Amino acid sequence: MYIKATPDDSMAMLNRDLELLQNRGYKYVFLDEITLMEDFIDSAALLSDIYAASGMKLVLSGTDSLGFYLSSRSELYDRTVTLHTTRIPYHEYSRLLGIDDVDEYIRFGGTLLAGETNFGDPDALADNAAFRDDESTRRYIDTAICRNIQHSLACCRDGSHFRHLQALYEAGELTNAINRVIEDMNHRFLVSVITRKFRSADYGSAAQLLRKDADPEKRTTILDQIDRDEVTEKLMQLLDIRNKDDLTIGITPVQLEEIREYLHMLELTDELPVQALTRSAEPVERTIITQPGMRYCQAQALVYALIHDEEFSLFSRREQDLAVNKILEDVRGRMLEDLILYETAQKHARGDVCHIDLGDGRDVDMLIYHPETDTCSIFEIKHSAEVSPAQTRILTDEEVCQRIEHKFGRITRKAVIYRGKTFTGSAGIDYLRAEEYLTGGINKK
Repeated sequence: MYIKATPDDSMAMLNRDLELLQNRGYKYVFLDEITLMEDFIDSAALLSDIYAASGMKLVLSGTDSLGFYLSSRSELYDRTVTLHTTRIPYHEYSRLLGIDDVDEYIRFGGTLLAGETNFGDPDALADNAAFRDDESTRRYIDTAICRNIQHSLACCRDGSHFRHLQALYEAGELTNAINRVIEDMNHRFLVSVITRKFRSADYGSAAQLLRKDADPEKRTTILDQIDRDEVTEKLMQLLDIRNKDDLTIGITPVQLEEIREYLHMLELTDELPVQALTRSAEPVERTIITQPGMRYCQAQALVYALIHDEEFSLFSRREQDLAVNKILEDVRGRMLEDLILYETAQKHARGDVCHIDLGDGRDVDMLIYHPETDTCSIFEIKHSAEVSPAQTRILTDEEVCQRIEHKFGRITRKAVIYRGKTFTGSAGIDYLRAEEYLTGGINKK
């Protein structure tokens, strides 16, 4: 039997239906949109204690994932098996849509809409994508995230689960506060990308590749001409000003922490471990937004807002375009790194997959520790489709490898995950195509 709940239904009504179905011998009942019922969270034990206990199999589905989380932590306890669909991993996205391009996933990925049925039409995909532009992204945040949180908290224990967010909720400002927290996360992410990547050796590598490109239309020395430090400093100043003026959250630290907690319960955010190979450094984690399309779209909107800034307009059009394109390229690179780290971590015990901070301004993008053999594998993750000696510089650094082996055991594999073809290069270093790695087409030992 399939039953679709509505906001006008109640657990008392559902109980009558289930009792009738049980008396008629029904064994399997599919309950869709069950979180729409206001008393579901506080009355969910009825399903497990009465009907599941007597042998009936119940399959619950709905869009309110926080409601499921709260009910499983209180009424249902450990009597449920949960299949998480809040986030669509790359291999599922690729299989369902027939897309073999990780950049498309970064632009639109993380979720599927019911209207996305014309999978073979890229234009249809763009039209229906949840994160096709900043407006659609904000609409997704307002409905699928903010409304989800507020509905679940209002239905749980007569609203007592709002805790310190009650004042924001009663003032009608909770949606705005949640939006600001997500916006601030994306802003901090963008600033960190500019700080870490725009000044890095990758810029020099890009300049070299553009300088010698075989296609005359793509060959340019613009990266040799632009004052990189000046543009970077100006961008940082503008972003900091924008942060103070436009991204002021205006909520207390306790409220901020509770919003972050609920975003984590929704599986919208997660933490990736960063291991520091220095004695004095404390372990840190970096926050990622698990739906890449939402992060990229808002970062893209923030970057393009720079174009309309009066100070930024003083640069030549060529310098503006170069700076914006470079930032977006580096954003995609950092997001690819987060994506591979996150999806790899899902297949291993927590802490066995991490980012390595060498403490001297350098890092190793990903390390996988194999506790059963006390060995490890190290990876560099590059958004480039080109092969460059600079990509393996860290992997072949003997001093770095010795430091890693001292803590994580013998290194048994070194690889570069990038956007080019898969092959084994010199010194036994593997080059792995990112799309193949993410879909399981490559042995990821």
